[in-house]
Amino acid sequence: MTEENPSPLSNLVAIYRERFSERALKQKNKVWRVICEDFLQRFIGPTDSVLDLGAGTCEFINNVRCGKKYAVDINPDTGKFAAEGVVVIRPETESSLALPDSSIDVVFASNFFEHLPSRQAIIDTLNEIRRVLVPCGKLIIVQPNVKYLYMEYWDYFDHQLALSEESMREAVVTCGFAIEILKGRFLPYTFRSRYPKSKVFVWTYLKLPILHRIFGKQMFIVARKH
Repeated sequence: MTEENPSPLSNLVAIYRERFSERALKQKNKVWRVICEDFLQRFIGPTDSVLDLGAGTCEFINNVRCGKKYAVDINPDTGKFAAEGVVVIRPETESSLALPDSSIDVVFASNFFEHLPSRQAIIDTLNEIRRVLVPCGKLIIVQPNVKYLYMEYWDYFDHQLALSEESMREAVVTCGFAIEILKGRFLPYTFRSRYPKSKVFVWTYLKLPILHRIFGKQMFIVARKH
């Protein structure tokens, strides 16, 4: 590719570098530390092998307590953010996980599926997730919910697919998973919102489901491999 025609990946890297300042990344990591410790950790065992799909800047995988840790992302910058002990994998495509069959206990995907180029790519990715999960392995999804976002959903240039909790549920079930938890409203949409980001506020938000119903714009799904 020439400088006049940069690759899509080059554009992707530039988008993310512009989107999150160093200060914003530090704040984002503090928020995710609370989310992991006070909410997500209950779904993950201390010896589990955990894969963070679309790991980005690694806020989840760096903060969760588990056995083996894998960060999967096509973005070459991901390796710069991974903590010691995190294995970083750059797959050839968004739908490829490059891991053995039945080798992962938990796959976590946050703000990932809306970036895929097609609904078939979602199916391909879910099938690949199912392949690498152990029997009864767990899939955890945190995902913007177009049902509660309307126009804001498209404020990010790299969002390509509009998904609600019901459309995501259908895809997950179709690919051989059983739904255990399905919440249409969980977290606010973005860390660049006006809401406070202190540890106390995030902890309080997580503990009070009524706040999820008021401010939540992202879905939360937990599913198990059949």
